[in-house]
Amino acid sequence: MSLLRVPIFLLLVLTLCLGGLALYLWGIQASGNFSTVVEGEVYRSNQITADRMARYRDAYGIRTVLNLRGASPGSAWYDEEARAALALGIHLVNFGLSAQKELTERQVDDLTAILKDAPKPLLIHCRSGADRTGLASLVYQALIAGIDEDRAERQLSLRFGHFSIPVLSQAWPMDQNWERIEASRPSV
Repeated sequence: MSLLRVPIFLLLVLTLCLGGLALYLWGIQASGNFSTVVEGEVYRSNQITADRMARYRDAYGIRTVLNLRGASPGSAWYDEEARAALALGIHLVNFGLSAQKELTERQVDDLTAILKDAPKPLLIHCRSGADRTGLASLVYQALIAGIDEDRAERQLSLRFGHFSIPVLSQAWPMDQNWERIEASRPSV
């Protein structure tokens, strides 16, 4: 193989890999990014529609939806979610987080209390169900359900679309949050 063909070949391989990753991430989002966190207790997804909320309630008994995007009256997605929750008798909890910022200790305490005390089964969601939802799911598994750290940390992974590279990724603060939470909580 000539020296000129090597970079072209590597560029082609890189393009195929990135294309495959993009297709994988698109597929996660298109499917709703729904998964079980703890069977019968907590589930996770990306932004839900009224139809999906009804299906999840019927299939999993969802009693509470934790919206990590925060209240946003006037936004079509939020108004649909709030109307659906009311019509379905589901408790809607709005707790605004940013995937691009580290949580304060107060936010960590408040999130943990919501996860612990919300009527179950609980559905956690943010926009894509990857970063904020991943952190909340990890906190639930590790701090509340007592699931071992290695297994719990899978909640914040590429499996759910969480792509984090130090400094380069906007979602990196979610990983930093977990490292700080883990270090400050003796039970983890």
